[in-house]
Amino acid sequence: MTLYSNLANSVKAQIQRGRFTAGDKLPSVRQLAKEHKVSIATVQEAYRVLETEMYAQAKPKSGYFVPHNMPYENTPKMTKPPQRPMDVSQWEDVFDMLLNTFSKESHTDIKCQFQHAMPDMHAKTLTPLTKRLQELTKNRAFDGMVYGDVKGDVGLRKQLSRLVAASGCQLHHDEFIVTSGCQEALSVCLRAVAEAGDIIAVESPGFYGAMQAIKGANLKALEIPTHSSTGLSLDALRLAVDQWPIKAILVTPTVNNPQGFVMPDENKQALYALAREYDIAIIEDDIYGDIAYSYPRPRTIKSFDEDGRVLLCSSFSKTLAPGFRVGWIAPGSFRNKVLHGKYVSSSMCPTLPQLAIASFIEQGGYDRHIRAMRQEYQSARDAFRSDIKRHFPTDTCVSFPEGGYVLWVELPSQYDCVKLAEIARQHGIFIAPGQLFSATGKYRNCLRFNFIDSTSAQRSNAIEVLGSLIKTQSSTRSNDTESSQSMDR
Repeated sequence: MTLYSNLANSVKAQIQRGRFTAGDKLPSVRQLAKEHKVSIATVQEAYRVLETEMYAQAKPKSGYFVPHNMPYENTPKMTKPPQRPMDVSQWEDVFDMLLNTFSKESHTDIKCQFQHAMPDMHAKTLTPLTKRLQELTKNRAFDGMVYGDVKGDVGLRKQLSRLVAASGCQLHHDEFIVTSGCQEALSVCLRAVAEAGDIIAVESPGFYGAMQAIKGANLKALEIPTHSSTGLSLDALRLAVDQWPIKAILVTPTVNNPQGFVMPDENKQALYALAREYDIAIIEDDIYGDIAYSYPRPRTIKSFDEDGRVLLCSSFSKTLAPGFRVGWIAPGSFRNKVLHGKYVSSSMCPTLPQLAIASFIEQGGYDRHIRAMRQEYQSARDAFRSDIKRHFPTDTCVSFPEGGYVLWVELPSQYDCVKLAEIARQHGIFIAPGQLFSATGKYRNCLRFNFIDSTSAQRSNAIEVLGSLIKTQSSTRSNDTESSQSMDR
């Protein structure tokens, strides 16, 4: 191997171990030449290799930096879920996680709530929204006490029509129905497109709330293999629809939960074409779409919809705050069924939060908030991934989210993250084990993290503690194995 290749690999290894993170300046050419006792030309050639492999980016008159779009190694590969429709389980585990919070008796100073996917609700850019809500409560309290439009406030729906244009959709405000968050939106849509016993194709791993909505509607889930970079396997989906009478496809293709990928536009268009070929509905969960890091914002599958088979769902729970409970559906040709389902489910949504959010969007506050959060979340992602690579086993696979604030960690198969979660809770660290994100409890060796809870220092400290707990679990397993082998002898 040449000198410049050795040097390039040395710098790359430091990046992968977290010595340098996205945005960091790399050592100067002269510094590396002096440290490694090589020529300037050797260092320049090493940096050329790193640039080709997207591990370094040259900035004129400034030097070399670690790029933000670096293709990290050791990301999770294509998943292998069961290849048949299954009843959804895991409700008790999901309910237990929803109830878990910090114990008042806990004496630890760490206290990191990694398990819940919640945005930064302390951001200063939210101040105009909270002030507007206070003004409405004071001056228009009566509007919040009477029945509103079952479709939702018309002012908000007009703003929604404006927002979705960024994702490639041209929708009239009458094409939207406001819901109590995205969870109700998914539930209503499932009941609109399917009947008890029908089969719904889902990403695997997939959002546990969507899985439970399938369970609640007495449907079956067929998990489709998913890649952490490109999303749902279209080849596997085609094989599935050839074999099973799939009624609908439920996907989160833009900033997926839990893996964070953005499905390429050509794949989204191909997914729509496949659904049209087999006459299948698509329920598209776009709840994280607005906080994709890229600009312009990625397109939705709905933007390719020509016959109304795509039901687009979203909410402000992941961009603003979950407590507002303001979500929405653009149901396409299923509008009448969805509207009836919404009425049966909850009749109408609280008015004042809708008015406040509509005003916030109209006055530009939403756009300013989203721009600030994209930057904050991307920086937090890079720091968090570096901490995991520094403290977790070297063969750990970590997703590379392209938006939002959740990522997926896959430990070697011998680790049990359900047990790890129980032990971590005693240290004030709450994590979501991977089994929650499968209809059948797969992915026990995986974890989903919310990487913006608490301060950066607290997150780093918590990951270091988790790394130690993982090593302890490994040591315990090794001792148990040795003991078992001794007894066998």
